[in-house]
Amino acid sequence: MTAGIMNLTPKGTATRQRIIEAASAEIREFGVTATLDDIRARARASKSQLFHYFPEGREQLLLAVAGYEADLVLADQQPQLGELTSWTAWQAWRDTVLARYREQGQQCPLSALITQLGRVTPGAQAVVAELHGRWQAHIAAGIRHMQAAGEITAELDAARAASALLAGIQGGVVMMLSTGDLDPLAAALDLGIEHLRCRPGAGDQG
Repeated sequence: MTAGIMNLTPKGTATRQRIIEAASAEIREFGVTATLDDIRARARASKSQLFHYFPEGREQLLLAVAGYEADLVLADQQPQLGELTSWTAWQAWRDTVLARYREQGQQCPLSALITQLGRVTPGAQAVVAELHGRWQAHIAAGIRHMQAAGEITAELDAARAASALLAGIQGGVVMMLSTGDLDPLAAALDLGIEHLRCRPGAGDQG
């Protein structure tokens, strides 16, 4: 957590958040070339306010925006992502993920920000790692719920299966960003969920 954030007043927290959301909107509209002056104007913030909340300047602000965009990735999948309690619910989540990326298209603010910050920098890696960790935890929780209900074999490692499904999703997203084709993402979701439904011995029943 950035130093000083814990000591902010409610008003200060709201101002800082307003700057982050303004920066996000500016970057979504104009890309990562958006200047601090552009962001400040959109946020209706003074230069002193901007550097009060982000004393390290542009990189610190971009990192905060990356965290905000990462939160949106998961928020856009709710409530479906948090309610993977039936196969109908898993299908609804699948449709929600596809709808999100269909609407987003090939312009991904989070990807652009991480690239701008440098993918191997500690801050950028921390944002991505936290996003993936939270996303995987939601999927794993859904798998465990289905295991408790007898819908997924208990022998399956829920965390590992969630990691594999998430890796497929991320691969599909990368391909969509590169080509504009949503089919690989749909395939990753469909086959990943279908794999979860396969139970040992199911095909032996006559």
